[in-house]
Amino acid sequence: MNWTRKLLLWYAENKRSFLWRDNREPYNIWLSEVILQQTRTDQGLPYFERFLTAFPTIEALAMAKEDEVLKLWQGLGYYSRARNLHFTAQYIHNELDGVFPKTFESLLELKGVGDYTASAIASICFDIPQAVVDGNVFRFLSRYFGILTPINSSSAHKEFKNKAMELMGQNHPGTFNQALMEFGSLHCTPKKPKCPSCPFAKNCIAFNQDKINLLPVKTSKIKIKKRYFNYLVVSDPKHQFMMQKRTQKGIWQNLYEFPLVESSKTINSVDELTSQVNFPQKLKLLSPQIKLWNQKPIIHKLSHQSLLINFWEINIEKSFSDGYNQDALMGLAVPVVIQNFIRKFFSIDL
Repeated sequence: MNWTRKLLLWYAENKRSFLWRDNREPYNIWLSEVILQQTRTDQGLPYFERFLTAFPTIEALAMAKEDEVLKLWQGLGYYSRARNLHFTAQYIHNELDGVFPKTFESLLELKGVGDYTASAIASICFDIPQAVVDGNVFRFLSRYFGILTPINSSSAHKEFKNKAMELMGQNHPGTFNQALMEFGSLHCTPKKPKCPSCPFAKNCIAFNQDKINLLPVKTSKIKIKKRYFNYLVVSDPKHQFMMQKRTQKGIWQNLYEFPLVESSKTINSVDELTSQVNFPQKLKLLSPQIKLWNQKPIIHKLSHQSLLINFWEINIEKSFSDGYNQDALMGLAVPVVIQNFIRKFFSIDL
């Protein structure tokens, strides 16, 4: 029995049941693939279900406001995925008459769609032989074939995609891709892979040469940058709060946040906070009452950044007209660390 046939038989017996596997609708496949990028399946599944309920068609997603999309995405991270998802839905609806592109090349032209997502849609929906390469594929193929190329090197994607294309053949490319990813997800796992019961163990280089924990190879990680955020939780006598939209490019673009003072180190005193050059001068003039809300910085880790966050309660005697009350705050699309703060601040049960 050849390698591919063995994989497909394993998949037929072990594949999980997911909503996006019920049909080959491009919208469903695209939505699932975008959500599951850099997200575990168990974490992403509830989001897929909520998105499909709120936006059952690409037209519904296109007609939604970006704030609605970002609010529904809240907690998944990598918010550029949500912004690109919304932009692309509008493009397909307005420019392509709501019809999803049907070729690999045209799929690659969509904003936010790279080789992986285009390959998944092309193979699953349109039977186009394009192999997908994700973390599961890197791990399984590197172990079985003993590939030593670092998976985060510039040449890795092309090498592993070529290998997967050789194994795929011309028949049932979508099933092959799903089987390959599923095997890496369920069987050839990062830790404690099921080698004793593996149908590929006999010829697996990593298993036979005791290199399971050495493959795949990955070069040293990018240095994590530390940033120090001080959020000013400003409230007036009517219990309204100041919020602003984070419009600059980078993390959390177009999400709402409290006024922010970013510093070069952790700030623990009011005097040190108000002496920062970026502390709002108009706020100083109001002689606010200020106190630190959290006893120690809240650490929020992102892919290449580690945020050390302090929240400062600031009460002012003058009312402002463009504030947000508690209910309005809960309706805004905000970073999850701010959402968690709001819930704790107002003692809202999760």
